[in-house]
Amino acid sequence: MSDVKLAVIYYSSTGTNYQLSQWAAEGAKQAGAEVKILKVPELAPEAAIAANLGWKAHVDATKDVPTVTNADLEWADAYIFSVPTRFGNLPSQMKQFFDTLGGLWFNGKLANKVVSAMSSASNAHGGQEATILSLYTSIYHWGGIIAAPGYTDPSAFTSGGNPYGTSVTVDQSGKMVEDVQAAVIHQGKRTATVAGWVKKGLQG
Repeated sequence: MSDVKLAVIYYSSTGTNYQLSQWAAEGAKQAGAEVKILKVPELAPEAAIAANLGWKAHVDATKDVPTVTNADLEWADAYIFSVPTRFGNLPSQMKQFFDTLGGLWFNGKLANKVVSAMSSASNAHGGQEATILSLYTSIYHWGGIIAAPGYTDPSAFTSGGNPYGTSVTVDQSGKMVEDVQAAVIHQGKRTATVAGWVKKGLQG
């Protein structure tokens, strides 16, 4: 498993999906993967960020996290995406990033990558599942291989039970409502493990 390369790619305005990404990276590393945590470019104007203290604080705290590049997509055997929901869909920052990948897609560089996704929202039925499923639609076009967590670990039943990818509710104070740490670590571990199987099969 030590030869699996995994990129955890996220967008986070106030920190939830950055935290999910860190837990996912932990799980992938436990499975022996080499991991990069990468953010997508921020599109919001500086004035909007500055007007929200939590948003500004998170941007400042993560200024040294590398921004994802096309080279990172080529490097990795597997991707875990973590995003908040925006009206049941991807935030524009992640969608814009996906829209820049046409060249990689055209040249077959995104095919056979193992992919999993996570999401968050401010209420329990705020579009987390729809966001993950919407993200997976792009992955089908790439020829990617979805590694959903399903119910492959007991943590699914204590974290809210989303089989498509771990999701979490965030209250008005910015705190996660469900205890999802174990589920996210499992999802990271599972994604890396499946990527190892796929990579071995492709090489064999």
